[in-house]
Amino acid sequence: MRSLFLLLALVSVVPLRAAPAKYLADSHTDVLTLLAPPPEPGSQEAAADLETAYRVYSTATPAQTALATDEHVFTIFHFAPVIGPWFQPGKFPKTQALFAEVEAETKAVYSIGKKHWQRPRPYQADPVRFTHAVEHEKLTDFSYPSGHSTRGTVFSILLAELFPAQREALLAKGREAGWLRVQGGVHYPTDIYAGRVLGQALARDFLASPAFQADLAAAKAELELKR
Repeated sequence: MRSLFLLLALVSVVPLRAAPAKYLADSHTDVLTLLAPPPEPGSQEAAADLETAYRVYSTATPAQTALATDEHVFTIFHFAPVIGPWFQPGKFPKTQALFAEVEAETKAVYSIGKKHWQRPRPYQADPVRFTHAVEHEKLTDFSYPSGHSTRGTVFSILLAELFPAQREALLAKGREAGWLRVQGGVHYPTDIYAGRVLGQALARDFLASPAFQADLAAAKAELELKR
């Protein structure tokens, strides 16, 4: 019994190892070597990046700010205006499962960069001017690279495999998903550009995965049947 209690205690304090990546198991994309570091704190480059972020944030329209707020929790269904109103949560379980795995594996990669560079967000660097940023994350949720921009790029490229006729509009929406984060006061432009570079690399890796291609084919069949 004592051994059992000790085992349970260890389980409660030792984090479980993350499941191995289903799609990116053979990926060679290293966020720390792919991306250049963000501007050095206190440098002219960092100051210019902050000023640009403020200019974009302070001139955002109410509609842009509202959209940035709505996309705080960003999913593939924010692409519905491009794909069609029929593309809604709960109707396509295989497609949702596919992109849930894509999102989890993508986040695991960009989180390495965030934790490594630990770049404060604009509203943390300049709280006086960014008072009305669309969100105020915890201090450990760092800025570089942008997760929304990375996911927006990955999602748009992969969705274009399912909806090739809407490819250009999907890619444009993926770019907008990142830029809205600057308009919302929660990212610098350089965060967004880094996310696009990382997202393109990861999308290439997903498309090279046989497991991903098998699940993509199942999602395509599901969409053709239910749309």
